[in-house]
Amino acid sequence: MTSALEQIDATTVKLTVTLTEEDIAPVMAHAYEHVGSQVQIPGFRKGKVPPKILEQRVGKGAIIEHAVNDGLPGWYSEAVQEQGIRPYGQPEVEVVKIPGIEAGDEGIEFTATVEVRPEVTLPAADSLTITVAPAEITDEDVDARLTALRERFGTLVGVDRPAAEGDFVTLDLSAVVDGTDVDAVQGTSYQVGAGNMLEGLDEVITGLSAGEETTYEGPLAAGDHAGEKATITVKVTAVKERQLPDADDDFAQLASEFDTINELKEDLREQAGRIKTNNQAMEAREKLLEALTEATDFELPKKVIESEVHTHLENENRLEDDEHRAEVTEEAGKALRVQILLDQLADDFDIEVEQSELLDYLLNASRQYNADPAQFIEQVEKAGQIPAMVAEVARSKATAYALRRATVVDEKGAAVDLTPVIGSIEDEVASDEVAED
Repeated sequence: MTSALEQIDATTVKLTVTLTEEDIAPVMAHAYEHVGSQVQIPGFRKGKVPPKILEQRVGKGAIIEHAVNDGLPGWYSEAVQEQGIRPYGQPEVEVVKIPGIEAGDEGIEFTATVEVRPEVTLPAADSLTITVAPAEITDEDVDARLTALRERFGTLVGVDRPAAEGDFVTLDLSAVVDGTDVDAVQGTSYQVGAGNMLEGLDEVITGLSAGEETTYEGPLAAGDHAGEKATITVKVTAVKERQLPDADDDFAQLASEFDTINELKEDLREQAGRIKTNNQAMEAREKLLEALTEATDFELPKKVIESEVHTHLENENRLEDDEHRAEVTEEAGKALRVQILLDQLADDFDIEVEQSELLDYLLNASRQYNADPAQFIEQVEKAGQIPAMVAEVARSKATAYALRRATVVDEKGAAVDLTPVIGSIEDEVASDEVAED
């Protein structure tokens, strides 16, 4: 088998693949065997019909068609590997020559036009300086975490005063649209200021005491009349505030494994530090992508984006929504650009994904979906998504490799240590040694 590559444009290539009679002999033999097993010819057992007799009965063209359909995927994959290209999406294949019906040239030739990953030259990671927000831990950070912990152990107590932000109220609600009662609910609990029930609700209930009611105009949030303007009547039947336990040693013993409030606060300070370091790592990743984007300029595979956008809009039943199409197209382009940058980064670092790394990724993914790990992995395998998962792990590793080599500082110019989150170059060396063993 021989193949030739023609560059159509920056993201499209055309493969021309030529196979000799000897190259296609195995698939032709399989085609005769398979077609023969489907045909009953008097005097012959199924699967034992001589090729010439079979050609007379079904036509050589049907056998050739079967052979070509059966062999094309493998021939295409072999040509892709031979030419070292990275296809996106499915190729447009055209068979330009098939084995002759008469004796003579029995080879096959086909072309495959496909979009490929564009050539990208990235700057060296150790030439990049990335600036992130500082991770200073203040007393306010510790107090905020302590307050959140105290709220988990707080109790709701009824109060005889107007409702204020943060209070919990019990409400009776009713809605009227064009003079018709459309919805009503009684005894529902709501925290003032949450903003997750009805638009305008926070404003009208703030200042109301238990037993008071009011009416206002606003849109409904759900149901058959969602989005419609309604006359909404709200009655506050109870106002409660959350009373927090004192921040003392007794609370520390109740809420944690520590004996004193000072020990608990020190642990909360460490927790806040870990969170801020994680946030710095996330910000560093975004800044890395921004730096790589600014340093490169390449065309994106248009058909890949068009196909993704079409599928997205079709699933939403919004194929005719041009404004939304433009938004989805922009987002799809951004996502694909990031994917290409990270794939190139993985290539530059010669990233290899170990089986244990893939397994860890799949286990974490199963937890996110609250799925049984074994069943989740089985579904991923059946859907043919393992290669995509491997690619995601490689991109994540490549990002960590790049950040370990880049210069990461905070806004004051101080060096930022992200090794608790992304590891170190020494970790890479140790991991490689383990893999080799």
